[in-house]
Amino acid sequence: MRFPSRLSTFRNQSFSSLFTENLSLFTENSICRFSYNWVIYLLILSAWIHSSGLLILCVQTGGKSMEVDGVPAAGTGGALLRLRCAVKNYDWGRIGRESGVARLYSRNTGDEIQEGKPYAEFWMGTHESGPSYVVVGGAPPPGRIAGNGLSNGVAKDKFVVTLKDWIRRNPSVLGDKVLKKWGPDLPFLFKVLSIAKALSIQAHPDKDLAACLHKEQPLVYKDSNHKPEMTLALTPFEALCGFVSFGELKVVLQTVPEIAEVVGNAYIEQLINLKEQDGAENAKLTLRLLFTKLMSSSKDVISKVVSKLISRLNKKNERNLCEKEQLVLRLEKQYPSDVGVLAAFLFNHVKLKPGEALYLGANEPHAYLLGECIECMATSDNVVRAGLTPKHLDVKTLCSMLTYKQGFPEILKGNALNPYTTRYLPPFEEFEIDQCILPRAAKAVFPAVPGPSIFIVMAGEGAMTTPSSNEIVAEGDVLFSPANTNTAVATTLGLSLFRAGINSMFFAEKSQKP
Repeated sequence: MRFPSRLSTFRNQSFSSLFTENLSLFTENSICRFSYNWVIYLLILSAWIHSSGLLILCVQTGGKSMEVDGVPAAGTGGALLRLRCAVKNYDWGRIGRESGVARLYSRNTGDEIQEGKPYAEFWMGTHESGPSYVVVGGAPPPGRIAGNGLSNGVAKDKFVVTLKDWIRRNPSVLGDKVLKKWGPDLPFLFKVLSIAKALSIQAHPDKDLAACLHKEQPLVYKDSNHKPEMTLALTPFEALCGFVSFGELKVVLQTVPEIAEVVGNAYIEQLINLKEQDGAENAKLTLRLLFTKLMSSSKDVISKVVSKLISRLNKKNERNLCEKEQLVLRLEKQYPSDVGVLAAFLFNHVKLKPGEALYLGANEPHAYLLGECIECMATSDNVVRAGLTPKHLDVKTLCSMLTYKQGFPEILKGNALNPYTTRYLPPFEEFEIDQCILPRAAKAVFPAVPGPSIFIVMAGEGAMTTPSSNEIVAEGDVLFSPANTNTAVATTLGLSLFRAGINSMFFAEKSQKP
């Protein structure tokens, strides 16, 4: 059973006029019976929201799921849901049309790109800081793309309920195992990033620390959840990630005298004199003392020493500068007199090629530097920062929480699922990423899995088909797929898309338990 379509015309109508109009409608259809169902109907009419003109309730009538204002209820046989997603305009984002995020957001929402404005992150998921909305409406005829850039032909303001609210009302779309583990919400947050200049030196707390920080500073740390994450490069991508190896650290301390000027020779000598037989824990403790001393130094001291460092490097012939020295000069132009300029010497400089991925566990220091990427993480926005940013710094917390693990991070190349699809599996149960690149006239299938998925089309056009839906898709389209939904993708001209879902190892481990 479905409400009459005229329910979407609440704006500019009084309740009395709606009552009269719909009472007439009932009579015309010979259903003017004040049964339980219609009492519920009239009560809902009385709860309409005059300011927005939108009814955003999903109810049960006669024991069956219903659509309200066009939003499908659960139990629709695995139909794909189109999403309208959020953008973040952080100042490190690429500007205007140079940003892949800007182009995706414009295609997804119909909003025009503002030249001169940074477009940094495109969010897909249920996090309250950037919620996705369920889009109401159908697809246009084959081959036609709506004038507003939405391939589903829906006006950009035609969305009525957040994905989070819809899932709460229809928790079965998550699948039993996901619902039992994480409750009625998506456990992952999916993003696209376009980076023009370095992000902050940061780390994400584990679950225990996240809960503590949220309780003590809820306005700064808005989530009680941890935030492991994985980055998959779309373009050549640079990042600082983790501390350099013990041997490389000794070389840094001997060749960058400015660090000793800040922390003192005692720390430097103590670390240089350490031997492998002294043990990893002693090395971690010494590194922790040195890093904390560096990051906690006064702004005046850091400013003077960074100035000396830049002067020394500028005197060297550019050909004689190593990659890390070139990076430091670049960072100083972006963040003059920042402690992060010095700290960069202590971290691994990671360069990813398109199709390579990097994952980061809790309490690991990192800073994304340049490029565009797909990113997925546990649903959280907790960030502890200590440099290369004008935002809030929490140096004490960051220095105390780090693992101080040393060595180059693992780079994931992905595992081929079929000729067109590659899967990236991090050691976190909340998420995985699939990359699917279809050439002309190709097809691929995403088999049904026991958890939900989000798809984003990055380029090209084609069709996505489930047993109960057939969607024409193009660049910027984002779709939610319920658990246990088999999805076929086909294209005539070529198509590139990504999928985020629950880590398949989570289901494998569950099935193996007695």
